Amino acid sequence: MTVKEIKQMAKERGINGSKMLKADLIRAIQIQEGNTPCFQTGITSCPQTGCCWWGDCQKG
Repeated sequence: MTVKEIKQMAKERGINGSKMLKADLIRAIQIQEGNTPCFQTGITSCPQTGCCWWGDCQKG
């Protein structure tokens, strides 16, 4: 997903992410969704496999 698409997703959820880095923006979306804000924080065995960011996070 591109940064532009992520910013659009955030905007649709009421998050002003215009000046946020990609990882911070994704964490803000995770919080808004009620998930742990763990995107690319170093967790190597994340149990949240249903998270839409899981694949990108585990690659990064």
